[in-house]
Amino acid sequence: MSLTESTLLTALSAVIDPSTGRDFVSTKQLKNLRLNGTSVSFDVDVPYPAQSLWPIWTEAFTQAARSVGAQQVTPHFKTQIVAHTAQRGVPLLPGVKNIIAVASGKGGVGKSTTSANLALALAAEGARVGILDADIYGPSQPMMMGLSGRPESPDGKMMTPLKSHGVQVNSIGFLVDEDAPLIWRGPMAVQALDQLLRQTAWDDLDYLIVDMPPGTGDIQLSLSQRVPLTGAIIVTTPQDIALLDAQRGLRMFEKVNVPLLGIVENMAVFHCPKCGHEEHLFGADGGRRMAEQHGLDLLGSLPLALHIREQADSGAPTVVSAPDSDVAGLYKSIARRVAVKIGGLAKDYSSKFPTITVSSKT
Repeated sequence: MSLTESTLLTALSAVIDPSTGRDFVSTKQLKNLRLNGTSVSFDVDVPYPAQSLWPIWTEAFTQAARSVGAQQVTPHFKTQIVAHTAQRGVPLLPGVKNIIAVASGKGGVGKSTTSANLALALAAEGARVGILDADIYGPSQPMMMGLSGRPESPDGKMMTPLKSHGVQVNSIGFLVDEDAPLIWRGPMAVQALDQLLRQTAWDDLDYLIVDMPPGTGDIQLSLSQRVPLTGAIIVTTPQDIALLDAQRGLRMFEKVNVPLLGIVENMAVFHCPKCGHEEHLFGADGGRRMAEQHGLDLLGSLPLALHIREQADSGAPTVVSAPDSDVAGLYKSIARRVAVKIGGLAKDYSSKFPTITVSSKT
């Protein structure tokens, strides 16, 4: 068989991205096809971070191209993450393409642990990621990310976020004493969080993860209205009371027109490390039922495991302390699904338009 660009593209179109269910040719992600005898090279633009999948895709492309006569196949992958629209009337944040709220209807369901591991998973897949710890009364990201000290402010106006495991982080926990209670009323807390968000010099982030305060009170509602959110994730356990509270959080985001990216079910099952017995301590499939009821994706179900808590408490969450573990794989799978969902949202084109100013000449 004669190797031509047409036969090659037909063969390569058989390679499907399992995250989207679509091929790379019809979506125009495969570009700059170069054919030199039996040697083939091309570029692949991927709209979400997925570096762990590049070797798998390389093998699939190689087999497809060889089936029509190619001998040497060299794909070049590039992550192409763009900004997507937020709520109407809320401008995007400088230095940040997409902001993801991680929320829960109540405390104690693993929201902060999920936020940290989600950020680390996106970073491990090749994205530039930050975390804003918006849980103002109980900031936990400094401990989970193994950070201490105060952010520097070279110009006296903007704070430079601290960095850990390749992730930029800022938290009210860096600005107050560790054991000092924050006795602030709602408006003061909202103003402090708004300053923390906007006076941090985020450095070219693809994703900023906002670890939201638990609940659906004034602070949460104000943040949902004032922060340019690309989408929100609801974290819950399978327990009925947790699901009831999680639905309140879900409704809050619906009311302020923030897209819901899906549900993460935490503490779904306990695997006994001694006998291997499985027990659904908080109920079974609660997150799945909630997702089906509201037409949302169940992004993933995570086990109740001692090592997840120990790793987060030590400042090295599961994705960095045990990157090849099954649980880290679950977090990475959730991160990819979130990024793919964001990739399907409307893009923001405001940066494409010129700024028009009107002035009068004297």
